[in-house]
Amino acid sequence: MRLNSLSTLFRLGPLRLARFFYHLPNFLKLFWRLLLDGRVPPRLKLPLILLLFYVFSPIDLIPDFLLGLGQVDDLVVVFLGLQLFVRLCPPEVVREHVQAISVGR
Repeated sequence: MRLNSLSTLFRLGPLRLARFFYHLPNFLKLFWRLLLDGRVPPRLKLPLILLLFYVFSPIDLIPDFLLGLGQVDDLVVVFLGLQLFVRLCPPEVVREHVQAISVGR
């Protein structure tokens, strides 16, 4: 199972993988800023809060003892939850934060 995970990483290519890790701090800043922004209604912040509970809870969709699959399902849930959170936020607020992060504020 581990070899499949490694082959998937190699298929992504080093450039795409490097680009992802390069932008990761900016994505984390964006999520944090949106969570703290008062213009984002609390009901829209619920998916992010539920996602945090899922990550830290002992409950898994696929048990972790299945090598590779147990960890991959957590990554997929986190990715989809973060994507849902950004899509639910007002686009103008997201755009404002993205611009502020890009200029270094």
